[in-house]
Amino acid sequence: MNAPMTPAETALKENIRYLGRILGEVIKDNEGEKTFETIEAIRQSAVKFHREGDQEFTQKLDGLLKELTNSQTIAVARAFSYFKHLVNIAEDLYSNYQYRMEESVEAPGGVANSMRSFKDEKLELKQIDDFFKSALISPVLTAHPTEVQRKSLLDTEQVISSLLANKAQLMSRQETEKNSRMLYAAVTALWQTRMLRFDKLTVNNEIDNALSYYRLSLLDAIPELLQDLEQDIGDLFGKTGTERYQLPSFLQMGSWIGGDRDGNPNVNAATLDMATIQQSTVAFEHYLREISSLRKELTPTTRLVKVSQALLNLASTSQDQSPHRQDEPYRLAIMAVMGRLSLSFQNLIGSETSLHIETNVAENLRPYASADELLADLNIIANSLIENHGELLVYPRLGKLIKAVETFGFHLATIDLRQSSDVHEAVLKELFVNAGYSFDYAALSETEKVNILLEELRQPRLLFSPFQKYSDLLQTEMNVIRKAREVRAKFGNRTVRHYIISHTETMSDLLEVALLQKEAGLLRGAWGSASVEMELNIVPLFETIEDLRNAPKIMSEWLSLLGIRHLIRYQGNEQEIMLGYSDSNKDGGFLTSNWELYKAEVYLVELFSQADVRLRLFHGRGGAVGRGGGPTYQAIMAQPLGTVAGQIRLTEQGEIIANKFSDPKVARRNLEAFVAATIDASLFPQDQLPKTQRRAYEMLMDQLSASAMHAYRDLVYETPRFAEYFFSSTPISEIADLNLGSRPASRKSTQRIEDLRAIPWGFSWGQCRLLLPGWYGFGSAIDDYLSASKDATDKEQRVLILRDMLAAWPLFKTLISNMDMMLAKTDLTIAACYSELVQDETLRIPIFERIQKEHALTNQALNLILQNTERLANNPTLANSIKNRLPYLDPLNHLQVALIKRHRSGETDVLVKRAIHLTINGIAAGLRNTG
Repeated sequence: MNAPMTPAETALKENIRYLGRILGEVIKDNEGEKTFETIEAIRQSAVKFHREGDQEFTQKLDGLLKELTNSQTIAVARAFSYFKHLVNIAEDLYSNYQYRMEESVEAPGGVANSMRSFKDEKLELKQIDDFFKSALISPVLTAHPTEVQRKSLLDTEQVISSLLANKAQLMSRQETEKNSRMLYAAVTALWQTRMLRFDKLTVNNEIDNALSYYRLSLLDAIPELLQDLEQDIGDLFGKTGTERYQLPSFLQMGSWIGGDRDGNPNVNAATLDMATIQQSTVAFEHYLREISSLRKELTPTTRLVKVSQALLNLASTSQDQSPHRQDEPYRLAIMAVMGRLSLSFQNLIGSETSLHIETNVAENLRPYASADELLADLNIIANSLIENHGELLVYPRLGKLIKAVETFGFHLATIDLRQSSDVHEAVLKELFVNAGYSFDYAALSETEKVNILLEELRQPRLLFSPFQKYSDLLQTEMNVIRKAREVRAKFGNRTVRHYIISHTETMSDLLEVALLQKEAGLLRGAWGSASVEMELNIVPLFETIEDLRNAPKIMSEWLSLLGIRHLIRYQGNEQEIMLGYSDSNKDGGFLTSNWELYKAEVYLVELFSQADVRLRLFHGRGGAVGRGGGPTYQAIMAQPLGTVAGQIRLTEQGEIIANKFSDPKVARRNLEAFVAATIDASLFPQDQLPKTQRRAYEMLMDQLSASAMHAYRDLVYETPRFAEYFFSSTPISEIADLNLGSRPASRKSTQRIEDLRAIPWGFSWGQCRLLLPGWYGFGSAIDDYLSASKDATDKEQRVLILRDMLAAWPLFKTLISNMDMMLAKTDLTIAACYSELVQDETLRIPIFERIQKEHALTNQALNLILQNTERLANNPTLANSIKNRLPYLDPLNHLQVALIKRHRSGETDVLVKRAIHLTINGIAAGLRNTG
């Protein structure tokens, strides 16, 4: 018997129906009754199938779809796609409500629970302060070709979300009717807005899209979270007023957009320059708006309250000489701040702000040389208020502005540079040749490369000569690194801090980037001496299974280099290492990827602990579970002991950025989960297994991983013509053709799985409802393990061990939970329809049968371990969400298959291609974490 719905669940269901009714009316108004009836017939057919198991559903649905004209096909695809977007809005509101309720009882996953742990564990304020002083938590936004939302749609959906949230608060009939009319108008705007991009995204578009999330939520949500955390810690320890607790700046945003050149020929020095200018503009305009509001709000008069001398000194520099405000020093001080900030904007950006704000500048004012100078003035204002009974006036805006400046500086977000190691090798090969060296650098052994690189790093002269002619590749690469030096000098050192090396396979890959920094003026002083300084942190990225296994050896060699400690000490005695989830999954499968990542982390932590160097891990997570996705809190809590230690960066990619940061409340919730997880994993880890028990689990995981990887690679890499099956049975070709991002879908123009990027690989499996990267191989691994048992008793004992691992080991629990979710979204009946796109039966049948068999084995394994035959039995909210979505996903999948058949058979009508792309959008919206 199903449990009765809570009031919140009832409200969610009513909101979904309400939005569905509005969408239906809008479709009637815009497309006519006949089109609406067709869409409704398809919807009812799908709902009936999921409620009653109508076995003739597929035939009925396909029959309805075949009768559609091309224009009706577009309308159907848009209807079901937009309905998914509206459902997402309703569910996000429900999640916000749930979160507030959980926060009131201090449930795990929120900062309130972490605060309770501070108290329960009797931590002293110094311990907490030391933790935050050494902490760095950084979400890094990246541009990848799974972002299927246009910015104009996000803006409209934000309006719908606000109106829907307000609906429950309205009292009068007139207010309710007005809200309803506004919702109808917003859904109409949604329907009449083009869902697809007609032109391929440029890097500039991607920069602008990312910055929209700062305007929508991040500029407010991050400072608000930090101020509240600061306030809570101060209250916990009785630190208020002039003795208030001041939280160190530990939360920093990052970005790859404009600096990530790996496989993207459209990124260069100009895009890096563009990104820094646009980011800085967003930060400055936010500060100017907030300061303009403060000028109107902070009106205390010296006729009633005292002020500090520092505040009076600041006020005396104001350009405002009106006699009506001479007794209002706060307003005068704010005008002085605004004037200096306006000058800073003009100096850095090269133009005046587009904001309509009065910013007259006195002749004696000078621009702020750095964000620290701005902070100093803002703190003068805050301290004067606090010292003179005005502490409550700091909280509404000034306190958040101070946190914003601490977080965003003049740069907004740190832009990482990234390039592939083979490109660095090619650049250095050319530099050596043009400098007169006789050897072929690329042909040298690893030992020879290291020796030559070290020798060159010791030389005071450069390899690059302005009198030589170089290739476009070399010029582009050197210009990017030089531009990094330039923007750091202009906008601050936090503007560009990291240089990530994709495909790190040897220690020479790290030394190559050190030498390139020397060539660009970013490495100074004698290599190996205490005077050496290197501005950009070299961050190796270990991606494949083999790379992950080699990571400890490579980093051990790096730490053993003579004089390397001087360089690391200059960078704060820290070393960052990036771990790639996507490529390791595509390389070795879900279980092996996660296990090799775990082992690499354990070995690296031990290595750096022995070297007394702080390790920061940068997790290259994607949206899909097969790419490291899943709930952030659980993922961080499942990290091995000692691997977080207050320092963590992770990527936010594709449509996940929109899911997490398009709404201020949702953004606050996700950011808080990130912060809470880092606190809890560092100070209150869940993994407290005894060494012997942990070792037993690890040995078993080694065994399971080997079996799972064998099963996965046997299918993907060792089955003849599997690549042909994949390219035929999924919409990968259509995805590559969709204007989703500035980066190509493949690294090379081939149809080899090895050359395909991991992102469209996982995205394609999601579209056809197989989600294979999120589970394949696990069933075989468990089957092999249980089949090796001596007898029934031994088999039962093995099952109990697996259940113990689930209960006691966060890593295994998270793996099982994520697979449970993936299998709940998997539908082999739908996947079978996609397999029909493979025309060769001798290829299609055996491969799909193998996938079916592995799917059955994986479900059996989860049933056995979880002791439940229902997917997501322990997460009824998510289970209901997925269950409610399926009737609206199925028609899109069937429609997509039919359209792909027509498209691939040679039909040239542009509406067919457009409809395919609409279905891609709708399915991605329905599954939510497929990118």
